Amino acid sequence: MKKKTVAILCAVLVLVLAGAGTLWYFLRSSGSKEDEAVVYVNTVAQLTGIMQGNGLQNRFAGTVESKNTWKVEKNTEKTVKEIYVEEGQEVVQGTPLFSYDTDQFQANLEQARLDLERGQNEISSMSDNIAQLRKEKKSAPKEQQASLTLEIQQAELDLKKKEYEIKSKQTEIEGLESDILNATVVSEIAGVVKTINKDDSNANYYYGNSDNSFITVLETGTFQVKASVNEQNMSAVSQGMPVIVHSRADSEKTWTGTISKIDLENATAAGNIYGGISSDSSATQSSNYPFYVDLNTTDGLMLGQHVYIEVDNGQGTEPKTGLWLPEYYINDIQSSPYVWADNGKNRLEKRALELGAYDESTMEYEIKSGLTEEDAITFPEDGLEEGMTTVLSEDGSLGLYDPNQGASDDPENMTDDGMIMDDGAGMDDMLMDEEMMTDGADGVIMEDGTDGMITDDGSGADETMTDDSGEVLTDGGEPAVDGLEDAAASDAAAGGSEVETP
Repeated sequence: MKKKTVAILCAVLVLVLAGAGTLWYFLRSSGSKEDEAVVYVNTVAQLTGIMQGNGLQNRFAGTVESKNTWKVEKNTEKTVKEIYVEEGQEVVQGTPLFSYDTDQFQANLEQARLDLERGQNEISSMSDNIAQLRKEKKSAPKEQQASLTLEIQQAELDLKKKEYEIKSKQTEIEGLESDILNATVVSEIAGVVKTINKDDSNANYYYGNSDNSFITVLETGTFQVKASVNEQNMSAVSQGMPVIVHSRADSEKTWTGTISKIDLENATAAGNIYGGISSDSSATQSSNYPFYVDLNTTDGLMLGQHVYIEVDNGQGTEPKTGLWLPEYYINDIQSSPYVWADNGKNRLEKRALELGAYDESTMEYEIKSGLTEEDAITFPEDGLEEGMTTVLSEDGSLGLYDPNQGASDDPENMTDDGMIMDDGAGMDDMLMDEEMMTDGADGVIMEDGTDGMITDDGSGADETMTDDSGEVLTDGGEPAVDGLEDAAASDAAAGGSEVETP
């Protein structure tokens, strides 16, 4: 009887502790809303438009620029008197750009001419002196011949030096005359004035640009397209690759060309590629590299025009009508095609699609219904579930971001098969002694062989016993509590015996 009573008490206690532990576990693992996983999405228009470096778009943004550029370097020894053009102004060959101050040139020219005249007079005198020395040598005694010879040689050497000075002066005069004559600098090509360095500074050097041209003119009529490719998508382009250039203003206008150069020496930072998850900017930044397209024709293009560039895979130049989506965004294409999309309330949903034609060259499906350019979608991956919070990406990032990833490594959150509690005790243990075991019957056998239950402090619970009269007593000899009496009475009745109650 007493064994059955102890067994019932143990079972009740186990159930109570199990319920409390389960409640604790779910409350502890529920987390806060700040730790909720989010899914980054982007609009269909953005994903199927220009390529900004996330590797998912099939077009590059480019700008039409001049293939030939003429740069005018200013003479640092001269002073600019007047500039005749402005930035953005169209010029033709021979158009005056600016002029130098010629006042100083004129003064230097007059001085040089005086120096030349003086030098020429000195040469005449030196020539006469040499002729006189030679005459004296002929009539001089033999002992004077040697000294006169040396004097003549020295005079001839001085004459040659003076003649060299005269030639240099003549060159100087010609240069001054040319400076005065060509004081006005004119354009050598027809084009557009791109820049004018009016402040005459070396600021470009301090900002990493070695171009200190005074005026830059872009030639018109010889166009090329400049675009950039992100390092994450470098394999998408190569030198010599054929491309199609699309007008951004008119989708029906296209041009063809070839990638002529990929500039790997002038990279520019592209910013964070992981959506701002990491605080280490050095680990999340990527680089863009410029590349250039030589066009087969330039009819209808304008300098500075913005265009799209896509690799020519044989799809032709005719633009496709309607909405086309790359196949890697679509799930279950053969059975029930759908995409993971934002439902308009910042929640993720499966959006059913009706597919049309398939373009093998671009691996795109025509979307007949179910999706518009304004809808936001994400890249399909494991872990996505309907109802997840969605965030519109600002930098091209896509996919699931779970801040709780790796939380299982936190010792506070670690669990084993026994749902380890904060104090280290397992749920399977339920505060019972490790040596506690059942005898296979209806009682609990203690370490010392007595009936009882070990509490969490290691001591035995009040051992259930009866006195000679059959009264249920505690191990202290006092009558048991009413609950224990009732349980014992119930067991006794079931076994066909009576239990006395006080």
